[in-house]
Amino acid sequence: MLNNKTIRPERVIQFGEGGFLRGFIDWILQITNEKTDFNGSAVVVQPIEQGLCDRLEAQNCVYTHIMRGMKDGVPTVDTKVIDVISRTVKPYDDYDAYLALAENPDFRFVFSNTTESGIAYVEGDKLDDKPPKSFPAKVTALMYKRFTLGLDGFIFMPCELIDKNGETLRSIVLKYADDWSLGDDFKAWVIEKNVFCNTLVDRIVTGYPKDEKIDLGYEDNMLNTSELFHLWVIEGPKDILSEIPFDKTGLNIIVTDSLEMYRTRKVRILNGAHTSMIPYAMLEGIETVKDCMEDENMFAFVNRCVFDEIIPTLDLPREELVDYANNVFERFNNPYIRHLCASISLNSVSKFKVRVLPSLLEYIKRTGKMPGNLIFSLAKLIEFYKNGTPTDDADIIAYMKEHDLKEILANTDFWGADISFLYDEVAKV
Repeated sequence: MLNNKTIRPERVIQFGEGGFLRGFIDWILQITNEKTDFNGSAVVVQPIEQGLCDRLEAQNCVYTHIMRGMKDGVPTVDTKVIDVISRTVKPYDDYDAYLALAENPDFRFVFSNTTESGIAYVEGDKLDDKPPKSFPAKVTALMYKRFTLGLDGFIFMPCELIDKNGETLRSIVLKYADDWSLGDDFKAWVIEKNVFCNTLVDRIVTGYPKDEKIDLGYEDNMLNTSELFHLWVIEGPKDILSEIPFDKTGLNIIVTDSLEMYRTRKVRILNGAHTSMIPYAMLEGIETVKDCMEDENMFAFVNRCVFDEIIPTLDLPREELVDYANNVFERFNNPYIRHLCASISLNSVSKFKVRVLPSLLEYIKRTGKMPGNLIFSLAKLIEFYKNGTPTDDADIIAYMKEHDLKEILANTDFWGADISFLYDEVAKV
């Protein structure tokens, strides 16, 4: 079943072979091939020494992806065989094969997910290392080879979960160009002939289903699973759609000149909903996100947080925000994903500072009133650190346990500002 594969021109270089890229990028490429005239395949580069490329090659780089979740209130399962990966390259085993990718003028797109720590500068990486250690150094070496051949550049769409991922990758490439004395002409080529898009990805990919038996009727050791929801926001020039027609796929892909408002929407609504409810849920002994949705009081609380106090602080059209929030609640209700509250509770103080506090403060600024539900979530966060089971830096936990409420609220290291003006409201809770 999995040996049949459509042969297409190689047009994509993909750094990473893990579950996320296979359940997001490769799934998107599959649909793009089916619904448009793109007609391209991806060569997967294994960015670290140990990986899954051998297992992919063992089944001709073809695998099954299963998406599961709630759709209009109904549990839904969608299965697709993915055959867009033409082959794999392992730079640690055959560096020449990796550099040879620079020679094919058809390669135009570079996708990556090398974890949040992947787009990082590693001091000491050299051009003649085989290969250099860091992902950006590997990219720089490939780009330099392509430059020397007089070929056109790439369009980079990194999927690493860091702010300004494309810009950061470009800045590190240019730093290696300086380190390695590659010259001003090369640096000009990097800037003028390549496009580095910042992107925002949103999909929970649950990977290989280790603890359940799924009968496909055939063996698939690279079976992958995810939720149904997907969103990809690409900050870049609209004319990239003339080369890769995502706009003709019907997929939830947005090409924009600024993704900041979409990032804010995700952080404030999706992540903010998690962070505002989890300490409260943990104190109540609720185990999973789905359990939160099925608990009448907890559901009503987080519903008020999102719709009454978070959405009014955001600047996108209200119906768009409401639609996104409804999608978030449907995702929280996914019967196929067991999302433990304890795993989300990690580092709750720093998460609250980024995900919830901006909504709380903006609500006060816009309305002149106190957001009672977000204040309640702050009080429950502090109570969780004092009396619950927090997982965080030992110094943060110790400070929370040993200091009084006023001192905690005044700690600018925690909140980025002195928020002791909230004392009376939080003390009531």
